[in-house]
Amino acid sequence: MSETEFFPEGALIAVLTTQPLDRILDYKAPQGGVLLGAFVEVPLGPRRVLGVVWGPGKGDYDITKIRPANRSLDVAPMGADMRGFLQRAADYTLTPMNAMLRLATRAPGLSDPPSMRKIYRRGEGEPDRQTDARRRVLETLADYGSLAFTMGELSEMAGVTNSVIKGLVRQGVVREEAAPRDTPFPRLDPEYGGKELSADQEAGAEILRTGVQSGTYGTTLLRGVTGSGKTEVYLEAVAECLRKGRQALVLLPEIALTAEFLTRVEARFGAKPAEWHSGVTMTERRRTWKMVGEGGAQMVIGARSALFLPYRDLGLIIVDEEHDTSYKQEDGVLYNARDMAVLRAAMCEAQVVLASATPSLESWANAEAGKYTKLELTSRYGASVLPEMRAIDMRAEKLPASRWISPSLKAAVDARIAKGEQALLFINRRGYAPVTICRACGHQIGCDNCDARMVEHRFLKRLLCHQCGETKPMPEACPSCDVEGKLAPVGPGVERLAEEAQELWPDARQAVLSSDLFGSARALKESIQTIADGGADIIIGTQLVAKGHNFPLLTLVGVIDADLGLQGSDLRAAERTFQLMRQVAGRAGRSERAGLALLQTFQPEHPVIRAILSGDETGFWRTQADERRQAVVPPFGRMAGIILSGSDVTQVFDLGNALARNAGALLAIGAQVYGPAPAPIARVRGRHRVRLLVKADKSAPLQAALAQWVGQFRLKGDLRLAVDIDPQSFY
Repeated sequence: MSETEFFPEGALIAVLTTQPLDRILDYKAPQGGVLLGAFVEVPLGPRRVLGVVWGPGKGDYDITKIRPANRSLDVAPMGADMRGFLQRAADYTLTPMNAMLRLATRAPGLSDPPSMRKIYRRGEGEPDRQTDARRRVLETLADYGSLAFTMGELSEMAGVTNSVIKGLVRQGVVREEAAPRDTPFPRLDPEYGGKELSADQEAGAEILRTGVQSGTYGTTLLRGVTGSGKTEVYLEAVAECLRKGRQALVLLPEIALTAEFLTRVEARFGAKPAEWHSGVTMTERRRTWKMVGEGGAQMVIGARSALFLPYRDLGLIIVDEEHDTSYKQEDGVLYNARDMAVLRAAMCEAQVVLASATPSLESWANAEAGKYTKLELTSRYGASVLPEMRAIDMRAEKLPASRWISPSLKAAVDARIAKGEQALLFINRRGYAPVTICRACGHQIGCDNCDARMVEHRFLKRLLCHQCGETKPMPEACPSCDVEGKLAPVGPGVERLAEEAQELWPDARQAVLSSDLFGSARALKESIQTIADGGADIIIGTQLVAKGHNFPLLTLVGVIDADLGLQGSDLRAAERTFQLMRQVAGRAGRSERAGLALLQTFQPEHPVIRAILSGDETGFWRTQADERRQAVVPPFGRMAGIILSGSDVTQVFDLGNALARNAGALLAIGAQVYGPAPAPIARVRGRHRVRLLVKADKSAPLQAALAQWVGQFRLKGDLRLAVDIDPQSFY
């Protein structure tokens, strides 16, 4: 161990804290000394805060005033690759280092000493007397399966007092256990449950195994048609990673996919891996964080933030459905998990697998340019074949007002129900109706805190703002003119579509899948399992159903409004529509029965609709690439969004205009500045929002110029400025 890796007691150390400070602070090493990268507790004013030893202290001011760190925490030190990753990610996204460290320490109780603790799980039987409080406790335990709770977590999440839980413990309905605060996860066996692969799959798996065996960095784009068995192929890469004694991370875009995926992992490796997402209890979150650092977790299944766990030896990252927009973090630290996964792997000599049936144009272009290895699965696994795709020209359909299911689509659904098969009706809109309008005065009900219309959610009997989450009851009278009985829904959402389907097929069993209709991951999992077991004839769903699910009896997919995503000026509108339509169509015909996808459209001649129907994915990507190349936009140019916000609209615009007038640092690298202009949704949560857009050549040193540009201004009051590198949305 070199002298620079260990600092003896009293030596000057530089500590990066999680506090919003613009510098690293000097302290003295605590009793017993401290390692480089160690997590420490340090005094800051009257408080004790978390930090990481970042290197030797500078000692550039009165050394007698430098205080010692309180102690080193009993967790594994942050490795050099992780420190380097945080620094590189901060430089790329123009994020302060303290914010990056907060992202990497989002686990409770890290400073708690090792000890035993009481944990609580579901026991046996039912309580002698059922009360509302007891029911909430049992439902909370059921929602999280076998995961453990502390007393505080369980009482808070169930909304009960500790005495309710203790009463259930005395009856054995809730089991109290003494357990070490954090324990390793069960070992995964790479030889346990491998499946027989097709020749196509085996060839792909061997390429991925070879990459993992190399112990070096590399990125592979695993492109396979829906139902081709991409998961089984990349799980073979995970098995090889486990054989080499390294850790694997699988990123999923939706929590809804986690339960089904965990079942597949357990069947393949004989035990469940660690989880990291918002559906995990705080107790398990702390355990995962610590075990990842100590090597007690071989595999992690997680959301995008799982990239920032302190892996001891990360050897493989899988980004499933890599094209999915949910990988872009839009609040706080603005980053794209797909891009950060590639950076993370490069820092620790790991392999990355980007898996998708419809890859992002960025990944496609990198594979075409030879930066990524390209691996394709061209046929479905087993007896299933790709569904036939057709358009329904809505201009030729006779459809009554306030109806959205065409006669042609109804006839196709009738045929499926008669055969005992399932049909999916898809619309990418949550709620009952996107707009509620007064027929007396024309007023559209909007959010009080945002410049956004409120969406009626009739199942919940509420109006909901999809920007800030504000809700209010559906009014009887118009808030503007006070006339009663004139409020009318405009346009369809998934709930309104379900209402229409109920009228058309009153005897059919229906299931509605939308993220806001399920109070827990368990309830969603049960609904999906019921559908897969044949418990529904008609499924009505949003994009929640477009990925990852396998319904053997589903043979028809009807897309209600295939044109919906083609509206607006988003440069990725065509790409996203293509991806979504191909993904949702891929739910049909995944077993022996042939599938059919029908797209209701008013623009059957639109190039994107034609590309979806023809299945000419390569031609579509090449056309999109040519258009983007000519416009010098990503992935053939660089863009950054500047989002300004504040409570005073004049101050926000003044700052935007000052930025536009003083853009010399950007002009010097040949960049262009557009704006300022009001954001499409100009007020969110009571804060006014103004945007600027910066566009530059691919080779331009954009981050350095941006840092110099925005660094000219000191923000006053509640003004905020956020830089979004490679923006995915422009709301």
